[in-house]
Amino acid sequence: MGEIKKISPVKIFCGLIYKEEFIFEKTKLKLIEKWGIVDIEYGPFSFDFTDYYEEEMGSNLKRKFISFEKLYLPENIYEWKIFTNEIENEFSECNKRKINIDPGYIDSSKVILLSTKDYYHRIYIGKGIFAEVTLYYSKHRYNILQWTYPDYRTENYINFFLRMRGKYIKQIKEFYKNEENVVKDTN
Repeated sequence: MGEIKKISPVKIFCGLIYKEEFIFEKTKLKLIEKWGIVDIEYGPFSFDFTDYYEEEMGSNLKRKFISFEKLYLPENIYEWKIFTNEIENEFSECNKRKINIDPGYIDSSKVILLSTKDYYHRIYIGKGIFAEVTLYYSKHRYNILQWTYPDYRTENYINFFLRMRGKYIKQIKEFYKNEENVVKDTN
């Protein structure tokens, strides 16, 4: 029988797709209220990998990533996606989003994205939310999977996750010295 082990905390990030900088800034403030200080802001990058969002959000979209300083236990992570959906709805006009927020987390071995969409490679985690491993870390680099989105395969995105992982590794070492650095409840 396998022994149940104590779970390590993770580092939350959000990938944001938007057109107008002021919407990004207003959204960032909401995210900071929830998860605390931003320790990495990366981008913007042109988001031209798909036209999926154009009808709803327009053209010339940008992507930025942000990560948060505090570590969180990955319990009830479906709440993270529900929260970001609420922000998207708050800034929507005429049922059209002005920003898309993709929350997720990293640990030492993987990048996890949260989604409202089911597919064969996604695991249901509750309240209509699914999780997927998007990238995995092995042999000193992030590796793609069959379903990894085209933009998450790019050097810019990989560099963000490498930088974030570097911070995470330092933080997790400190965590095990002093377990007061983790937030247990995100409500």
